[in-house]
Amino acid sequence: MLELHSQRRWPVVSWSRFALAVVAFAASSSGIWASPNPASLVVYCPHPRDFINAIVQEFEVETGIKVEVVAAGTGELLRRVEAEKASPLGDVLWGGSRASLEIYKQYFEAYRSGNQASFVARYIDPGDRYTPFTAIPTVFMFNKNLVSPAEYPKSWAGLLDPKWRGMIAFADPALSSSSFEALVNMLFAMGQGKPEDGWTYVTKFIDSLGGKLLAGSSAVYSGVAYGEYAIGVTFEEAAAIYLRQGAPVGIVYPAEGTIVEPDGVAIIAGAPNRGNARLFVDFVTSRRVQAKIARNLNRRSCRTDVPAASGLLDIGAIRVIPGDFKWAGTNREEILGNFGNLVRAWRTEHR
Repeated sequence: MLELHSQRRWPVVSWSRFALAVVAFAASSSGIWASPNPASLVVYCPHPRDFINAIVQEFEVETGIKVEVVAAGTGELLRRVEAEKASPLGDVLWGGSRASLEIYKQYFEAYRSGNQASFVARYIDPGDRYTPFTAIPTVFMFNKNLVSPAEYPKSWAGLLDPKWRGMIAFADPALSSSSFEALVNMLFAMGQGKPEDGWTYVTKFIDSLGGKLLAGSSAVYSGVAYGEYAIGVTFEEAAAIYLRQGAPVGIVYPAEGTIVEPDGVAIIAGAPNRGNARLFVDFVTSRRVQAKIARNLNRRSCRTDVPAASGLLDIGAIRVIPGDFKWAGTNREEILGNFGNLVRAWRTEHR
């Protein structure tokens, strides 16, 4: 049975209907995922709890493998993988942006999934150190009770309007991979493809935040949904879930463009349960599971044969701009250092 060890506060978002559906389906399935050596599996994961439960419970039913989930932020889990490199305690890291995984990929085992032929080609790691899971656009989420139709934020530049100062939710990019992706998006979009030219915008954006950073991505989308903030910079799935549930929120794709990059799933080098880890990677990237994730959990699939959920814009209707995940991964510490210095400078000036 699934064991979940959480190291953070979870958002109030329910995927319970999906969880029941997938478990019921799994119970009646043919067991094609059955493990040749049913045992255990330890998964490090930053995804929301109900998202984890919905998929892991199905995996347990189909394989007979007992899964222990250690749940925390991406940055914390990556540091844990690094700290445990001599004697790994985990088997799989499930989640985290490609840029975040890229910088730590020396701690992952190369594995080519049996599903690779169906993945979007540009999402594949050439060295197979991590496997694409879903594609995640950065979006603006806004509360309709706090933002009138005439004021809907349409662009990165629009977030600098003085009326939004202190009303924008943004997580610390050192703690949230989705926030780090958003920061990289800002640099490329507002630097017009030259990220080094985007820091002028970021400096102004920090002022719009009132120098405030939230402790995790869940605080962004729940804060907007419940009216603590007018606008949040977050990832598409979280905003879409609240919208589907009837919360007074809307979604905007920034006019200057959004970078669409995948998150991933990786087998930790030296994993104690390597065989079961490979089964898990193939399971979560299978067409059947990916179709359920897209349909019920509002994530865009990493596969070419799974369409986006109804209600989400077709990817062709979104202005997608190129980024450089290798640059972002290689320069991650410098990017976070620059951002941190700008935040500290703002706070010192406004004491």
